[in-house]
Formats: sequence, structure tokens, C-alpha cells
Amino acid sequence: MSFSISQASTPSHPLAPYGWDDAWADTFAPYAEQGLLPGRVVRVDRGQCDVVTPDGVVRADTAFVVPRDPMRIVCTGDWVAVDPDGDPQFVRTLLPRRTAFVRSTSSQRSEGQVLATNIDHIVICVSLAVELDLGRLERFLALAMSSTAGAALLGDGPRPVDHEARPLVLLTKADLVPDVTTLSHLVEDVERIAPGVQVLPVSSATGEGVDVFGAIVGGGTSVLLGISGAGKSTLANTLLGEDVMHVQQAREVDGKGRHTTTTRNLLVLPGGGVLIDTPGLRGVGLWDAEAGVGQVFSEIEDLARQCRFHDCAHTSEPGCAVTAAIEDGSLPERRLDSYRKLLRENHRIAAKTDARLRSETLREWKRRGAEGRAAMELKRGRTR
Repeated sequence: MSFSISQASTPSHPLAPYGWDDAWADTFAPYAEQGLLPGRVVRVDRGQCDVVTPDGVVRADTAFVVPRDPMRIVCTGDWVAVDPDGDPQFVRTLLPRRTAFVRSTSSQRSEGQVLATNIDHIVICVSLAVELDLGRLERFLALAMSSTAGAALLGDGPRPVDHEARPLVLLTKADLVPDVTTLSHLVEDVERIAPGVQVLPVSSATGEGVDVFGAIVGGGTSVLLGISGAGKSTLANTLLGEDVMHVQQAREVDGKGRHTTTTRNLLVLPGGGVLIDTPGLRGVGLWDAEAGVGQVFSEIEDLARQCRFHDCAHTSEPGCAVTAAIEDGSLPERRLDSYRKLLRENHRIAAKTDARLRSETLREWKRRGAEGRAAMELKRGRTR
């Protein structure tokens, strides 16, 4: 199958089911003139990736895309340019990302890890087989609401049009809560900590909520996130209508899964849309999420603007609207504790990141200085 610029934006383009549109065609145009082929990364492992192109799926090496920077490593969901005739084939460039879900790594270098890119819906799966962990959900939401900034718009080429990934909370395994009143209370508990976010109970076993969820993700790209055992892969199989993703039963003791999904996989849904299934997340460290924290805890930030002092710490200051809300019961103390915890963590990561960048810049200056001195010494030696 041949590819031409003239057919880049047509609905019948072979990459249209994967999310190809006029904006991507415009961004890719300079690379098409170089004879490169557009493609979307559907899977990454061991420095290589599977890329779907107009000519089919190719296996490509990612060595050309700055592997030393974790934020620039090719990720599932990326749009890339590959050489059509290379042997082996290489990803030649990474197109600018519209959005990305980024968490901090567990390394001491305080780097970000990109989990999925160019996404329209961030679907946070929470299992009703275990007790709700509202603190963990607030953490997921803070990162989800920071997805546009977290993209860092990395890649070559012009800056993409501003884009936003919308979070959605799925309460999975809803069939395990047969009492309608209890289920309604659980939904309300989550809605209280997720302002403006749709909360949808679903069950892959009974089909409850699956049609609604399918309609939501029927346009654009969605990523499934959550801990192991949340039912992400089972839900993906339900939407696909076949067992594409391998699943295992969660442990009855604690409801946790066994990490049966080991790579992030991009799947085209038969009803339209694209789904990225991800392995269960053991840890979700914040990364550049201050804006997201502010959105998740918007009621606290609204109260803070009513405090007598603009730098109020919300402890024992007179005229503090936040502590007044806690005293009258309109603001749960757990909510304020969680807000403070996430802000402290995000500030700590930001400080470590700034220190790391300063250190790396200093090392680079020293390296260039040493190279310059060596070049001068060589030049002097030749002129003697």
C-alpha cells in the first residue's frame, strides 16, 4: 500500500481508526516530504516498538529518539515517523504529544515516566471488590488533571493545538455490590472527591454500564489505569468482544491481581475509538501535578481565598476559612490532610528535579569547557 500527502487527511486513510486526523497530517507533512512514513506506536518493549503504518505493522528500533531522557522515550500512543525501506527500521522522529499521563519514577533522579500519550480520556478503574481508597484515587485524579501540562509537548515539529484529556472514574465489579442504595452511596463518595468528573459503575460480568462506557470511549483514545485486580483487561476484552488481553482472578484475600498485563497495548475498538490497556500500577508518584492537585481540591483552594491572610497555613491563624469549614463539618479533615500531603510531595519532586537539572547543566558546561581547552592545547601544539 502506498502513502501520499494528498490522502493524508481523508476519512478512509488506513490510520484513521487509530486516531489519524487533519491536525496530525499537517504536523507530519514535512516528514512526508522526506519520504518518511507516519505511524502510531501500539506496543513498546526492550528498546523496540510495534508501529502501525499505512503499509501495516512494522517492528522498529527506537535508538534515534534520545533514549537518555525518560520523557522522550517512545511510548505507546505516540505518533512517529519511520523509514519505509530500512532494514532494520528505525523510528526517526517523535511527533509532539498532545497529552500524556506522567508519573514520577522510583529512581533517585526524580525523573518522569510517561505511561501513555495522545489520549483523550484517562479512565481510572477502581474495584468495588475492596474498600475504596479515596487517597489513592485523589492521587490518580491529580495526575490525570495535569495530563496536558505533563505532556511537556515533547517531540519535533510545531507545537500542537492545545488539547485536554478528560478523566473518568469507573467503579468496576459493580455486580459485587448488589444493594442499589449502597452502590449509590459509593458513587456519591467518589463524586465528592472528583469535582466535575463522571463516575460510572460498571460490571463486565453483567454488562452494567458497559454500553455507556463504550459510547464515551467510542471517539478518540482512552487509557485504562489502576492497580492490579481492578478489572482493566477484563473490561478491555468486553469492549473488544473477544479475549485479546490475558486475565487472572484477583486474590480473594485482598482483591489484588497478579500483573497479567506486562506491556501497554493500544487496541482499536470495533465500535470506534482506541483503547490503551496498561499493567497494574503499584505506585503513582506525582509529577508536575500542582495544577491537578488544585483542581481535585478546588473547594479547599476556594476557601483559602476567603482567609484573612493570603499566606494562611490553615492551622491556627485567625480568620481562616479552611479551619472554619473543618470545624463546622463542611470540609472533612481527611480531605485537608490529603491536600497537604500531595502538595508537599509535588513540591519535593519539583525541587529535586530542579536540582538535578542544574547539576546536569553544570556537568555539560564542564564537559564543553574541557573539550574547548583540549582543542586549544591541540591548536597551540600545532602552531609551535
